[in-house]
Amino acid sequence: MERIADILASAMGPLAGLLPQIIAATLALVIFAVLGRAVALAADRVFARGEKAERYARLARRVIRWAFGLIGLILALQILGLTAVATSLLATGGLMAVMLGFAFREIGENLLAGLFLGLSRSFEVGDLIESSGHTGTVRDIELRHVHLRSADGRDIFIPSAQIFRNVLVNFTRDGLQRGEFVVGIDYGDSPEEARAVLHAEAVGVPHVLQQPPVAVQVSGFMPSYVELTVHFWVDSERGPGLPQVRTAVMEACLAGLKRGGFTLSAEVSSALSLSPVDVALQEPGAGLRKNPGGRTPAGEDGPDR
Repeated sequence: MERIADILASAMGPLAGLLPQIIAATLALVIFAVLGRAVALAADRVFARGEKAERYARLARRVIRWAFGLIGLILALQILGLTAVATSLLATGGLMAVMLGFAFREIGENLLAGLFLGLSRSFEVGDLIESSGHTGTVRDIELRHVHLRSADGRDIFIPSAQIFRNVLVNFTRDGLQRGEFVVGIDYGDSPEEARAVLHAEAVGVPHVLQQPPVAVQVSGFMPSYVELTVHFWVDSERGPGLPQVRTAVMEACLAGLKRGGFTLSAEVSSALSLSPVDVALQEPGAGLRKNPGGRTPAGEDGPDR
């Protein structure tokens, strides 16, 4: 028994000397774990401001907890006097990060871009956006890509990094959309009266906003007609979409111009009606005679002047 006690004492002696460092290292791990959880909860509240933020909140929580856990582990190793191990861990982690960064550069770029897009909130699901030459309604926002549905029914998946780098146009940020169309009237009609008719008809269509106001402008002088452009605004969040309202406005304007007796013009050509003309001719030594065809006979001159 004495031999066993001696062996245990010799083994526990160094551990007893390291007991304060062990306690301090354990406290460092616990403190950083608690800090990581607290910061993750705070980030979760920030992400919770959006409608479709659960995936971003989950990723943020994991990244924050892993980061604080790694910092706590490195600090604990340094407290225990294992500085070389901590340095080696940092060097290995840095080397692996570089290798993985080169191997999965595009994937990592898209993931980071998707995370930043979630933080910036430049668009939401249901918005009509345009990016990289593609226009469509946002159906889903993933970390790696954004899913759009175009007007002709195509499903478009744009990488998040591409959207993050390029210019983004959001047509429905506040729900307001402007519609326009062109009308051509004949030069014989009054542009001022036509503008008044078009303005009155457009204002009277349901779901056309009064502010911003309807505007009708002379936009060009074509070879065969005067071009008028009608501008109006709709709120796509509180009513039907722009295509439906645009159709209703165009139908109302067409009916109003017809009632007003205006001529809707386009590129047209004029037809000439040619009729034979009687021409009086004078023959040598004779009086004038009529040529029913309106032509001068060959070798004969017209009347002397």
